[in-house]
Amino acid sequence: MKRAVITGGASGIGRHLAIGFAKQGYEVFAFDKLNTTFSEENIHFFQMDLQDESQIHQCFQTIKEQYGEIHVLINNGAISKFHKPVFELTSQEFDQVIQTNLRGSFLCCKEFIDQHTMGAYGRIINIASTRFHQNEAGWEAYGASKGGLVSLTNSLCISLGGTGITVNAVSPGWIQVEGYEQLTEIDHKQHPSGRVGKPQDIVNACLFLSDPANDFVNGVNLLVDGGMTKKMIYEEAFDFNH
Repeated sequence: MKRAVITGGASGIGRHLAIGFAKQGYEVFAFDKLNTTFSEENIHFFQMDLQDESQIHQCFQTIKEQYGEIHVLINNGAISKFHKPVFELTSQEFDQVIQTNLRGSFLCCKEFIDQHTMGAYGRIINIASTRFHQNEAGWEAYGASKGGLVSLTNSLCISLGGTGITVNAVSPGWIQVEGYEQLTEIDHKQHPSGRVGKPQDIVNACLFLSDPANDFVNGVNLLVDGGMTKKMIYEEAFDFNH
C-alpha cells in the first residue's frame, strides 16, 4: 500500500485530498493545526503546526517507525484566507504566512527526502495558487508564499534528479469548497471551461501526478483554473455573454 502525507488535511481542499487518496487505496496521514476526525480507516490524523520544525520532524519519524516509508507528500497546508492592505500589513503577519506556507512546506520536503529510499518511487506535490503570478490588492504575503513554492518546486526537481522523486506543483484557481449550488451563472460563464472549479478537480490532478506511470511529468506547475489565467480582461470591455 502506498502512503501519502497531506498537510492541511482537516478541511477544505486538503480534506478532499485525504479522502480522495484514501478511496484510491492510499494509506493517508493528514496533518493540520486544527483538530478533526475521519471515518475512513486508512486515514490517520496528526495535529501539528507547520511553523514548528520539531513537530514536523516528530510526525514524519512516527510514521516511518510505525508504518513504513512515505511515498507521496502533498504540501497543501497554508494560511490561505489572509489578505490585508499592504499599507497595514505588518512584518510579523507577513512572516507568519511565509513561515507556514513556504518554510513549512520546505521542512516537510526535507523530512520526506530524508526518509526516502534512493531510487525508489516518490512524489512531492506542492499546492501553489494562480496567485503566484496573478493577484488582487492585499494578497502580498499569500502571493509571495505561493510564488516561492513554485520556485521551490523548480529547484527541487533538479536537485532530486535520479532519486526517484518527481516534484510538481498544482496551482488552483477558483475552487469552491462549499456552497457550490449558490454560485451564479456569471460565476460559471466567466471561466473558459464553463464552470467554477470543485475540490475533486485538484484531487484528480494530484492523483495523476502521483501515478507511478507518470514519472516523466516533472518540474511542472499544473494550473487547474478552468482557463482563467489565459483570459485577457479589460473591465470596461468585459462581457459575460461572450
